[in-house]
Amino acid sequence: MKSFRCLIPCMAMVFAAGAAAEGAPVKGFPPRLEPADMVLLDATIATLDPLQPRAQALAIRAGRIQALGSDEAIRHYVGTQTKVLDLHGAFVTPGLIEGHGHLMDTGESLLQVDVGKAANWDEIVAIVKAAVAKAKPGEWIIGQGWQQAKWNKVPQPNVDGLPLPASLDAISPNNPVLLNHASGHGIYANAQALKLAGIADTTADPPGGTIVRDAQGHAMGMLRDSASDPVFAAYSRAMAALPAKDQEARREHALQLAVQNEVSKGITSFVDQGEHFETVVWMKQQFAKGQPLRLFVYIDEPSVEKLDKQLADYRIVGFADNHFTVRGLGEDVSDGALGTHSAWFLAPYNDAPGISGKNVTSMDDLAQMARIAARDGFQMAIHAIGDRANRELLDLYQDVFTQAPGARALRWRIEHAQHLDPADIPRFADLGVIASMQSIHACSDAPMVVGHLGEKRAKEGAYLWKTLIDSGAIVLDGTDTPVEDTNPIANFYCGVTRAYAHGKKTFYPAQAKTRLQELQSYTWNNAYAILEEHELGSLSPGKLADLDVFSGDLLTLPAEDILRTRVLYTIIGGKIAYQRPGAEQWRKGQLSEPMPEFDHAE
Repeated sequence: MKSFRCLIPCMAMVFAAGAAAEGAPVKGFPPRLEPADMVLLDATIATLDPLQPRAQALAIRAGRIQALGSDEAIRHYVGTQTKVLDLHGAFVTPGLIEGHGHLMDTGESLLQVDVGKAANWDEIVAIVKAAVAKAKPGEWIIGQGWQQAKWNKVPQPNVDGLPLPASLDAISPNNPVLLNHASGHGIYANAQALKLAGIADTTADPPGGTIVRDAQGHAMGMLRDSASDPVFAAYSRAMAALPAKDQEARREHALQLAVQNEVSKGITSFVDQGEHFETVVWMKQQFAKGQPLRLFVYIDEPSVEKLDKQLADYRIVGFADNHFTVRGLGEDVSDGALGTHSAWFLAPYNDAPGISGKNVTSMDDLAQMARIAARDGFQMAIHAIGDRANRELLDLYQDVFTQAPGARALRWRIEHAQHLDPADIPRFADLGVIASMQSIHACSDAPMVVGHLGEKRAKEGAYLWKTLIDSGAIVLDGTDTPVEDTNPIANFYCGVTRAYAHGKKTFYPAQAKTRLQELQSYTWNNAYAILEEHELGSLSPGKLADLDVFSGDLLTLPAEDILRTRVLYTIIGGKIAYQRPGAEQWRKGQLSEPMPEFDHAE
């Protein structure tokens, strides 16, 4: 009864208060909106937030998303100091995350001779000859990006489609030449480079590597996987002999080239697979000075003993205002690459019946690394391309999860996961193992896959994005830069079409992703895989204001127009990290010419 007796006077008080409010403003209502630092209006925003999947405008304050909504709603956040971008209908997404790349290698590649666009070996020799003419005697000539599967003619004579070294040796007798294969799993070196590396005809193949030889047993210059290590060591010695200030200047220049390359292409965060301990320390110092890109570095340390003693000391999360994080171990390699016949398969290659590929880093070493990572709370992110390499790695992860169940929560990954035996496909979802894949590899490799593996293995096991997604696995995307150009638009195109040869052919298109799946792979999935989905990967109030503005709606454009789309703005932490020349004059419907960099083999 007490509560009932109180009801009438209490209600009277409420009505009285309401009546008073009609005649006078209520203090603190409506609430004052803090002015935004930046507002984006008249946009087509795909937020990837299921609670608010689309918006027309957004506000940013203190480096984070403040609000999303209609133009009318977001204009309330415009203050006297607010920067307003009228986007005229441009397409906005969460900031793209490069899911697997090599940052310093990308910077170095931008300082090197580009042999990736050469149509054949003769053109490569001509490019190197021009570089030698400009070089000092004894100076190293470093090239990047060649792929024999893309050449328009097979060199004659050849071994496994690879040229004999006479032409390269003739044009550079005194300058060592090191030409990196596009896959990153082989090099071609001239006689002078082999000499400095101590590689002779009698040198035995090292564990995890192959010295390719001609019919007479002569080392011809092609070195696969670990066989190339002595050449890289010789080059490193030459670099170490430079004055310290020159070394540091080159290193810093390479980093800046790489960072600017990434942000100019819409990359807001970069997953670096990976760097040695010493490089991690140096990179942390550089990022302490301020860099626009967010970097997530994985430790690549071949010494199990060093990892055991030091790994835990290198855990870094959110340093430099969430721009530098280290909490993963990778990309140690379980096998090689398809293009060099060194990816590790359950059965021999169709076009090389005596070869099944190689285990590069021993499975025993990888098992020790995995146990150390589980102990120290680190992710594992190990390279596996062939179906046997993937099976061996899944077996290894499963064993560790049995011994240390908590490791499953660390979201371990397999890098590339390109070729799978059908029996292993459901194991990714069952074990919670992430498939870190690169769409562009499918289109780039397409001309050689059937020749190497045969129709059955290619159809049932190669680049199975849709099958993996349908099984419940998390599939990522990236470019493996500098193996492929850091071009998310070309990568997106490949992911949703599986088209190559300038769109004239497709590679098992039933495995293509939907537009939304591809965007998720590049954003939320990549954020989840680095344990950052609470901060990155979607546009929601309170999350970091990392986003991209594109000239075309990647979710609805006709497929042939995807390659005519360009990045207009890259925004990281609420600041414009890149603005395309003429972006302010862009208007809805304007598209560019198809990208010249999308230039895969016929």
